[in-house]
Order: sequence, then C-alpha cells, then structure tokens
Amino acid sequence: MKMHRYAALALALLLPSAHAQDKVLRSVPHSNLAVLDPIWTTAYMSRNHGYMIYDTLFGTDEKGQIKPQMVDEWSVSPDRRLWTFKLRRGLEFHDGKPVTSEDAVASIARWAKRDTLGQVLAGFIERMDSPSPDTFRLFLKEPCGFV
Repeated sequence: MKMHRYAALALALLLPSAHAQDKVLRSVPHSNLAVLDPIWTTAYMSRNHGYMIYDTLFGTDEKGQIKPQMVDEWSVSPDRRLWTFKLRRGLEFHDGKPVTSEDAVASIARWAKRDTLGQVLAGFIERMDSPSPDTFRLFLKEPCGFV
C-alpha cells in the first residue's frame, strides 16, 4: 500500500509540469554550425540553419505545394518572358530596415553566381530590375518553366 502512495505522490508532483508550456522548440543538431552563410557550403547544418533564419520568396507547405512566402502577388506576361513579383508589406531585416525589391534582385543575383540551380536560372534571365521598392521583374531570354 505504501508503494501505491509513493507512486501517486510522484505522479501528483509531475502533473504541474504536464500542462501546456510556452512554445519553445529546442533542437540538438548532429554537428556544429561552421558556416553561417549557406551559399558558401554544401553542409546540411548550414542549409538547415538558413531555412530557420532566412526567408524565401516562395516556400512549400506541409503537402509539398508551392506557396508565396515573401511574395504577395506575381504575374506572368502572355509571352511568358516577363515575370513580375510584388513583395509583401512589412518585410524587415533583423535590424528593422525594410526589405526592398532591390534586396530581392541582389539576393537572386548572388545566389545565381554560386548555386547550380541558380546558374541554370541565370542562363534564362536577360535582366532583372526593380521598378519600385516593393516590385521586381525578371525578363527572360525565352519562356521557361524553371522560374
């Protein structure tokens, strides 16, 4: 009988910690993060770290469907050579500086110099521009489904 009382007491002491806590996700990676910028390495740690702190123009949902992330809306010209993207309002860098379409163009150009898929996309791009702080455009040499 004493054993049951101790078990009940132990269970009662654990109950307060069983209720909902603040939502903090802690992760223990399989290795150290050696390079913060995923563009300079193929290490999974840097890639995974990048997914957690950097935003992308588009992402995928839990079903694998492509969804806009930083992009609010986009359009494609009838000849499929001009792609226009409008950024969501309120995007900011860590220091509070607003993210602009010029930043998006610079990031795409930087990515295209180092990444294999970026280099493929760059081969189709005639030029990029930023006609307003929240809009950027990709002008393609020819229509392609890679965008």
